[in-house]
Parts: sequence; C-alpha cells; structure tokens
Amino acid sequence: MKRYKNIVMTLTGALLFSLGVMADEAINENALQGKKVLYVYGGWEGHEPEPCRDIFVPWLESEGAEVFLCDDLACYDDSVLMAEVDLIIQHVTMAKLSGSRERALLNAVKRGVGLAGWHGGIGDSFRDNPEFQYMVGGQWVAHPGGIIPYRVNITDREDPVTRGLEDFDIRSEQYYMHVDPNVKVLATMTFSGEHDFWIDGAVMPVVWKKQYGKGRVFYSSLGHVASDFEVFELFEIMKRGIKWAAESLDKGAEKWLSPAYD
Repeated sequence: MKRYKNIVMTLTGALLFSLGVMADEAINENALQGKKVLYVYGGWEGHEPEPCRDIFVPWLESEGAEVFLCDDLACYDDSVLMAEVDLIIQHVTMAKLSGSRERALLNAVKRGVGLAGWHGGIGDSFRDNPEFQYMVGGQWVAHPGGIIPYRVNITDREDPVTRGLEDFDIRSEQYYMHVDPNVKVLATMTFSGEHDFWIDGAVMPVVWKKQYGKGRVFYSSLGHVASDFEVFELFEIMKRGIKWAAESLDKGAEKWLSPAYD
C-alpha cells in the first residue's frame, strides 16, 4: 500500500575552458528552492534508510524544497505525483521493482526529472532490472574486505560538485562495481589487493554524473551508513550533486568531451 506525505553562492556562473570545451557553471546554491522532491526510502535495513532520511529530508526542507516522503515503491504508480516532481532521491537497497513501476521511474527521468542517490540506494536497488542499472550507470557486485579504511581521490577538480575539495580518507565499504563507460567520473579510489590480490591497483569510480534521456543522474557509492555523512567531503559532494540533479528540468543535460577518468 502506498504511503507518502508532503513534507512541507549567488549564481556566479563562470565560463572556463578546458581542452577546448566550456566548463560547467557553478553550483546554484538556490537550486532546491521551490523544487518538488520525491524522497523514496526502504529496502535492506543495514543501509539505515530511516537515519539517512532524517539527515537528508531536513536539509532538503532547509533549502526550500517541497518534499514528498515515500517508504513504498508504490509511489511510482502515482502518475499525478510523478508528473509533478522535479527530482527523485532514492535510497532503497535490494528490493523488487515491478515492470510498471520501473517504466514510470525510467520515463520520468527520460523526460527530464533529475535522479540522485548513493551507495546501495540506487547502486544496488534492483538486481533484476538492468534498464534501471543502465540509467544509474553502475551496479554493485562486491565490497572486498567489508568495512575498511581507504582514500577517495578527487579526479575532476573543475566540476562544481568537487571543485575546491581535497582527497579524503574514510572507513566504510569499498564498492567494486560494474560501471557504464559513458559517465563523467568525479572521484575514484584504488583497491590495495589486500583482500582480493587479483584486483590490486584497480581504480574504481566512486562519484559520477550520468545522462539518461533528458534527465540528470548523480551517484556516489559512498555512504554505507548514516554516520558516514559526518565526513565533510562526503556529505558536501552529495549535497552538491543533489543540487545539480535538481536543475535537470530547468537546464537539461551537460556536455563533456570525454568520460575518461585515467
């Protein structure tokens, strides 16, 4: 049964040039003002969907967003709601998504609704739905060693989501993922081989932007549990990425020269 409820940098936009292409505008600090945001949460309790909700929903409201809170995937069946929202934030791990609900979600993003999420919330939501994985740009397959310390490397220092941030250390799950080659990678990490020797030195994207139809998609594999967001850089990246995705209907797709991240 569906259940959702209505919870109730000034733009400086600099034009920079890199490799002959125009760089992205600065993050609009007011990007969420007046936006209708569908926040969907649930699935595996180990990813703390409710504690994470209690971090992000108050922040969204403080930014001026109108939040529709939903702990049931049946909200994707609500055609009126889906036609109204500007942004969907999903934090649902290892669940089942019916064909009709998948089509409703995919079609919303295709027409320009933004999508944002982290860790298993969209990176391991629906293992039986490859088109959903195609939209997200990646799918979790392993986390060698479980909860371990590792370093996150900012690889794109010009993008406004990561601009001004430095590499940082966290202790969390290190997601090994199958990744779409056509994503704009903003940060990576490197496996040590300590737990699985055959992946020693493998570089894995952890933060990226993606285009699906006319919709902006933002993903971070960081954020296994709510306390991970106490790391300033991790939380800041997610907040900026959400703001970027929130302007999907307003600004449309970004252009970039290459998705390469080596």
